[in-house]
Amino acid sequence: MAACHSVAVALWERVLAGVLGCFAGRFGRVEPRRAAAAFVTGLLSELEVKTCWQLAEHAGHARPDAMQRLLYRAVWDADAVRDDLRQLVADRFGAPDAVLVVDETGDLKKGT
Repeated sequence: MAACHSVAVALWERVLAGVLGCFAGRFGRVEPRRAAAAFVTGLLSELEVKTCWQLAEHAGHARPDAMQRLLYRAVWDADAVRDDLRQLVADRFGAPDAVLVVDETGDLKKGT
């Protein structure tokens, strides 16, 4: 069972690296590209709380600086990444009768 699980993790890491590689040209430097990959990996993880601190720790960073810099100062084209992602999803899963449903009800928010 453990071998099967580790193979699935290795496959998942390769697939994710390939998907993230589609956006590599949208980042002005390699550092924000790496931070974005770590950020997305953290968001997809089983972390309960997903702040920049937790995402940074999950990525092995001592501080959240790289994650915060990605969000506030790094040079990258967020609109182009969004457009590329939309095209990637359409190319891989699109069909004339396809429907995409995004459901955030599993992520309970606190407060108002």
